[in-house]
Amino acid sequence: MSSNPEKPPASGRNTRIVGTGSYVPERILTNADLEKIVDTTDEWILTRTGIRERRISSSDQASSDLAEAACRLALEDARVDPAGLDAIIVATVTPDHMFPSTACLLQHRLGASGAFAFDISAACSGFLYALHVARAMINSNQAESILVAGVESLSKITDYTDRSTCILFGDGAGAAVLGPGAVGEGILGSVLRADGRYGDLIIQPAGGSRIPMSREAFEKRQIYLHMKGNEVFRIGVRAMGDSCLRVLDQAGLTPADVDILIPHQANLRMIEATAKRLEIPMEKVVRNIQRYGNTSAASVAIGLDETRREGRIQKGDIVLTVAFGGGVTWAANVMRWA
Repeated sequence: MSSNPEKPPASGRNTRIVGTGSYVPERILTNADLEKIVDTTDEWILTRTGIRERRISSSDQASSDLAEAACRLALEDARVDPAGLDAIIVATVTPDHMFPSTACLLQHRLGASGAFAFDISAACSGFLYALHVARAMINSNQAESILVAGVESLSKITDYTDRSTCILFGDGAGAAVLGPGAVGEGILGSVLRADGRYGDLIIQPAGGSRIPMSREAFEKRQIYLHMKGNEVFRIGVRAMGDSCLRVLDQAGLTPADVDILIPHQANLRMIEATAKRLEIPMEKVVRNIQRYGNTSAASVAIGLDETRREGRIQKGDIVLTVAFGGGVTWAANVMRWA
């Protein structure tokens, strides 16, 4: 147990999740399908990543479409009228447009006219970054009801001639509605970290002001996601383990107190290494990577919703979430389910 747990909010209340939702596109891209596209095999992909298939959005589906479906389910689950939302925060690196924000598009489509809205770009850590921001707003009495979504349409920026990356990524969305709760329940602590020295490890080179979209950028395949997988794995395993230990200590808990671990679904070996570092048995660890692949900011959000709806999370359970992504960024969050 920690001798220096996080101080209770000065407001005398805390933030809890009151509803969740998730959505994945209908189209399934299997490893067998990828065998027909690039030089790879089902066995090679499964052995190295744990992925069997991933979901791919249709040509007329954008991130806001995926997010809207997940958000409507979360609002229904929470029994919250969109008109009563104070804020909408969307975590994504594949927004519909550079601007306006995907959150603003959602605000209009959901009918949440009273909510302010903005996007967060923290790659795979984005959903946990957004939860932290939402919690700070609610704990400080600046908001009562906040909708947080993590969504990605990574298939739109995946190079399907690059066998090292095209096998990894899929599309999807997850959402959570946050509201006030009692001190000692809900989110007990969060840790956010970043190290920009490693910004080039996971990057979409073109599309911003450094390398604008152009014919040259297209021909050089700079419009697609690029990743140095081995280095990401090495740094990510250490960062995820460290942040989990730090956030548990912050909340006055230990790994032995954890009932459910929901890690970012990047690679099965990374998930297993994180659980081993924490000495958390695999039966407590959420794994859906075999069905969805890496959905970046949507990953933890989808895992949280599915695990809750399966009945694996009960009132009072300690739920630990952790993610690592481009930037590089990483984050961990621990909550007592209320």
